[in-house]
Amino acid sequence: MNKNNFFKGLGRNIIILGIVSFFTDISSEMVFPLIPLYLVSIGAGAWIVGLVEGAAETTASFLKVFSGYLSDKIKKRKPFVIAGYSLSTLTKPLFAIAASWPFVLIIRIVERIGKGIRTAPRDAIIAESCDSCVMGKGYGFHRAMDNIGAFFGASIAFLLFPLVGFKNIFLYAFIPGIIAVICVLAIKEKKDMKECKKSKPLTIKVSLKSLPKNLKFLIFVLAVFTFGNFGYAFLLLKTKLYFSYETAILFYMIFLLISALFSISAGMLSDKIGRKPVIIIGYLIFGITCILLTFFSALFLILLGFILFGVFSAFVEGVQKAYVVDLAPADLKGTALGTYHTAIGIVALPAGLIMGLIWDTISSEAMFVYSLFLTSISIILFLLVKNNK
Repeated sequence: MNKNNFFKGLGRNIIILGIVSFFTDISSEMVFPLIPLYLVSIGAGAWIVGLVEGAAETTASFLKVFSGYLSDKIKKRKPFVIAGYSLSTLTKPLFAIAASWPFVLIIRIVERIGKGIRTAPRDAIIAESCDSCVMGKGYGFHRAMDNIGAFFGASIAFLLFPLVGFKNIFLYAFIPGIIAVICVLAIKEKKDMKECKKSKPLTIKVSLKSLPKNLKFLIFVLAVFTFGNFGYAFLLLKTKLYFSYETAILFYMIFLLISALFSISAGMLSDKIGRKPVIIIGYLIFGITCILLTFFSALFLILLGFILFGVFSAFVEGVQKAYVVDLAPADLKGTALGTYHTAIGIVALPAGLIMGLIWDTISSEAMFVYSLFLTSISIILFLLVKNNK
């Protein structure tokens, strides 16, 4: 596939947002994979890791539906995107002065508020900046740029950690973050967003009622799956049980690289065969990962777990957003995406706490069995989702 054919149907904003995500994730992944390891180094247990990760995502996600809804109402996405990226960038260096887990928790929450402000409007810009027939590829491209930037960020952390330690890496993360904020300024609002007729005032409650029942059921199923999605933090903890900090970061880098390599292909596959089968394949791969991590702790098999988790991530994260947009009314894309992100975020806190407590009070193996059970439930429910609006 030549360059012109690949970018056919993808608008200028998608390329810019890809670059923004590239630099943002360099900044983020110089910090975030170290947070669970840093918490453990200052005496925190797995339940605190789950609390920090879950609370951050849940707090931020409450804002996603509001920012998405407001961007639909005022017909502007860019101000939310600029504000969100700016707040996240400014807070990352503060991790360098965090000496206790409550301080880490507070900074993590504030940083994720930035993500909450920007995510739904940004995803709506992506939906509005590409042809509907290549939407999966558009989200896949953005996710790939996310993961490529994350790979570079984790690589920098891997190389610098033995030399400078946790705190200096947190400070250096500000540099790529500010580059990302500058790049955001190049985004151009879609003209018909500005020119379209203003809708009648709606409350959040009324606007959510306007979403199709099938879409709301899809979001419910995705939330059920999130209850069992242990995320990369527990993968890092699993590795740290048997191996070094450096090994955990190296495996995380491999996960990011695999996810980047498969993201665009998964998005394009969903454009051809549909979102539903691609997401189900992703869930099945996640289930296999749970089984692997339950019964094995050898170095190679944990590495295989990271590889499978990368494939799962590629098949699910961008494609789920495209599926939400597919089922959403044209004038409520921001609201639909915000509702999706908020629903996922609301369950992140109890999910993280439950999995952390299972890990601490029973075993890591029991936590992966718990994840496998909820994944099985999610696949069954997902089969009931219809492909029409």
